[in-house]
Amino acid sequence: MNQLSFADTEFTSKRRKTRKELFLGRMNELIPWKQLEAQIEPFYPKAGNGRRPYPLATMLRIHFMQNWYNMSDPAMEDALYEITSMRLFAGLSLEGAIPDHTTIMNFRHLLEKHKLGRKLFKEVNKWLSDSGTYFKEGTIVDATIIEAASSTKNKSNARDPEMHQTQKGKQWFFGMKAHIGVDAKRGLVHSFTTTPANDHDLNQLTELLHGNESFVSADSGYRGVEKRIKTKDKKIDWLVAEMPSKIRAWKKHPRINKQLIRTEYLKASIRAKVKHPFRILKCQFGFRKVVYKGLSKNDNKLAVLFALGNLLRVDQMMRSARG
Repeated sequence: MNQLSFADTEFTSKRRKTRKELFLGRMNELIPWKQLEAQIEPFYPKAGNGRRPYPLATMLRIHFMQNWYNMSDPAMEDALYEITSMRLFAGLSLEGAIPDHTTIMNFRHLLEKHKLGRKLFKEVNKWLSDSGTYFKEGTIVDATIIEAASSTKNKSNARDPEMHQTQKGKQWFFGMKAHIGVDAKRGLVHSFTTTPANDHDLNQLTELLHGNESFVSADSGYRGVEKRIKTKDKKIDWLVAEMPSKIRAWKKHPRINKQLIRTEYLKASIRAKVKHPFRILKCQFGFRKVVYKGLSKNDNKLAVLFALGNLLRVDQMMRSARG
């Protein structure tokens, strides 16, 4: 870490800590930095080949902050100059050099090129599994559409060819779809896939199972899963919701269909946990629209976001347990 400037020293001695400081402090203690850095280190530039690189730990922390606060590369560079808590979290000081937006972009490109986002996601899940946080009795599956720019006012005069449009209800969307498998006990994402928005949810189901489930919970979009060739022989209880129109028809005669309605409410209460990762992804991390072109780059970003989302959920559970 660089030597602290007078401004940084004054900042650390102030009376009250901001929410950003508290959050970054908790993440600093919670995240298994050494294990994650070990996944990137073989691909990271070594000193002696051109300009001396910034420490890997610094660049990884900057990348995580960029995803937590949904910042572009230039905005992240500005934040390192302007926000002392973020600068200290990255181990930087105004007395030394600060990574510019090109350096930040190159680190992201390094992760994309070698698909290291997926490796970070797997390493976080392995760490959670080893610590006993995961419970593998059941899986909840779901998918969400992430919209992309549909305008053709660009250099190629065309929309992203890897994105597609699809209809949901009476609305049309253009973009991609994130499919996730979530631990039914904790609500942590253990698997995910990235597809164009028009890909049917059922097509990705087998990729979202870890293999040790006793039951799988899903919404009505997964109806017919027990009849599919890849899943019909699996010894799994399929808790798939009925169509909303069918449930509305039952509610017209609540006394006759009391047990059926109660069963659907029970399914919905189990399935609710799958919405939390999407809430974190879109509301807290701000990933409501596709940032990059192509599925590969966005898959890498989703991998990092879901890994950070799992860590955030663990932090929330720990704080809740402490009261």
